[in-house]
Amino acid sequence: VQLQAFGGGLVQPGGSLRLSCVASGRTLDDLVIGWFRLAPGKEREGVGCISNRGGFWSYADSVKGRFTISRDNANNKAYLQMNSLRPEDTAIYYCASRASTYDYCSRDGQSYGYWGHGTQVTVSS
Repeated sequence: VQLQAFGGGLVQPGGSLRLSCVASGRTLDDLVIGWFRLAPGKEREGVGCISNRGGFWSYADSVKGRFTISRDNANNKAYLQMNSLRPEDTAIYYCASRASTYDYCSRDGQSYGYWGHGTQVTVSS
């Protein structure tokens, strides 16, 4: 499966962005989707994930209540809605996937086998 994240850009603090993750090569039906970010000088952070059937989510404490992950299996897409953005949310955002037979997901990046190219999000006034 090939993944590509879209939708990054420059936004002011308090603003919103919606990132899209588009998959090709296979359907998303049995794939967990994870969103990760990498900021300069920091380790990769698992922002959140959504299970293959969309019945389970997990979010990092740093984004809980502000970010929402959703998926549209029919169109092979997943989304990361980011609200109330802060300067510390500035990073390159990646989507990743892995096969799963369970309606569960983990934010451990080492468990993901497919990674897409990232998209830059910059939060600044």
